[in-house]
Amino acid sequence: MKNETTNSSASLKLNVKRTCLIGFAFFGILLLWQVYDSWCPTFLTDIFARQMYGLSSAELKAGDPGKILQVQWIVGIIMACDNLAALILLPLFGNISDRTNTSIGKRMPFILTGTFVAAIAFPFIPLFFHKNNIVGMVITMAIVLMFMMMYRNPAVSLMPDITPKPLRAKANGIINIMGYFGGAFATVLGIFLKLSDYINAPDAARKVWTIEIPFIIASLLMVVSAMVLFFTIKENKIKEEIKDDLEEGERLAAVETPIDDNAPMSKANRNMLLAILGAEFLWFMSDNAIGTYIGNYVIYYLNSSSSNTMILTILGGLASVIGFATAGSIADKIGRKWTISTGLLVTFLGLIIMCFVVPTNVVTGANGEYSFPVLLFVVWAIKGFGMALVHNCSFPMVVELCSSNKIGKFTGYYYTASMSAQTVTPILLGLLLNMFSAWRALPIYATILSLISLIVFTLLVKNIKASKVANVKGLDALGADD
Repeated sequence: MKNETTNSSASLKLNVKRTCLIGFAFFGILLLWQVYDSWCPTFLTDIFARQMYGLSSAELKAGDPGKILQVQWIVGIIMACDNLAALILLPLFGNISDRTNTSIGKRMPFILTGTFVAAIAFPFIPLFFHKNNIVGMVITMAIVLMFMMMYRNPAVSLMPDITPKPLRAKANGIINIMGYFGGAFATVLGIFLKLSDYINAPDAARKVWTIEIPFIIASLLMVVSAMVLFFTIKENKIKEEIKDDLEEGERLAAVETPIDDNAPMSKANRNMLLAILGAEFLWFMSDNAIGTYIGNYVIYYLNSSSSNTMILTILGGLASVIGFATAGSIADKIGRKWTISTGLLVTFLGLIIMCFVVPTNVVTGANGEYSFPVLLFVVWAIKGFGMALVHNCSFPMVVELCSSNKIGKFTGYYYTASMSAQTVTPILLGLLLNMFSAWRALPIYATILSLISLIVFTLLVKNIKASKVANVKGLDALGADD
């Protein structure tokens, strides 16, 4: 066993191999959410179109497309209810896991239980949709969400649990890249199993396996990723081995005043936390609006194939990987604050371009679908890179402000801000789409919120740079646990 104990800041080292293995937790999270966010809003649009007008969403699109916009507020409420539950459950499971102590660690029991129950329930969502059973579908969505919340906070907390504070930005980049591999896998499924082919087909021609296979594969891979995590990451053993490194990381933390478990949070650190969470709320308002409605935007506004949504996701994911791979190094040079501000500025510029995207009216698909506007691919690449810089550094900034005994609690704060935004934004934007009867309200809404978050973050958050630390090089980085 390689001794990782250090006595000086210069020798703190990021264990790349272990960080990649922890990343399997995020692989499972983004895999499931990519499938969930890509398919479920369109499921809800179609099923509510039938309930309200007696017609499928494809029939409404052909006859009265305005009615599609009129059901979006209901879609927004259902998606927001999921996030409202998450607003309660994420901090709850974070606090409980902080106080848990078992032979397999404090996070692993929640990760395993949440994974297996969510994986079993997840494939029933498209099955209930196919049977036009709205009650069964919504209840199953709620079950999946509840147990994914049991999984998510502890899984995300696992990285800062066993990573010294100055190394967390780079570690978070690796973990996010692993997560995007999960999202990319789900996206590839959507290219070959086109949701638009199912939605646009007559009822008699709808094949359940078109929408069922992605959910089954996501469930299986979630279980596999959880098993990899369980058999390779021994929480209690690792924390004991790197105890001195974690203590050194506390000393080198990028905070205005030192963290003391036995004293109330300092005013300076509290103000920093509130400023970060406030800006985070705004950028998630913007980003989740795009994520929730982009599938419907492509199918019902651009009148294009749903496979193009998946290509957008892949392109944005590739740009995000570049952002995650470089964000840690950028933060070392200019600080996490200016890295996030740069990401928000880049995202804002990309969303301005999206405001000028319109349908092409060039028929290319067998179902009368239009060709896809190339400009939107550019937008997604810009937005993917920008938001990667934001997400990579924002979570480490939040957990930098707490001790190792409160990581789950502060992870809960981070998700309280994001889930609050994701509770409000689908409803608010759904109402705006209904009010203005125009899909172009989507990019305008996201652009305005992106700008406000940039202003709030840049003006209120201080830039405190962590001390420079070394990283494992070459083969040593891949074998540090051996």
